[in-house]
Amino acid sequence: MAYDEKLAGRMAAILDEKGIPYEEKEMMGGYCLMVNDKMCVGIFKEELMARIDPDLTDKVVEQTGVRQMEMAGRTMKGYFLIDPEVLKTKKQLGYWMQLCLDFNPKAKSSKKKKK
Repeated sequence: MAYDEKLAGRMAAILDEKGIPYEEKEMMGGYCLMVNDKMCVGIFKEELMARIDPDLTDKVVEQTGVRQMEMAGRTMKGYFLIDPEVLKTKKQLGYWMQLCLDFNPKAKSSKKKKK
């Protein structure tokens, strides 16, 4: 198991409960939920990968168990990793998922590769 499948189920259940259509994808060695054809929220190793409005960075990184995501030594603007220890309850997970959903309409869609 490359990612926490139980957390993936909890994330999908929240979107199902809200009636939000999504697509599940495995990518970057993890799991991602796409909303409106855009990466919304996912799991990287055992942590929640949250795509949140970059304007909220200062507020977000002040919280316990949160850090900006880095890939190859580069900070990923608007992407945050949340420790599973602060995601134990539905309310805690729901908080982070809602921040991702709030940003989704403003997020840029990744370019699709031509076949």
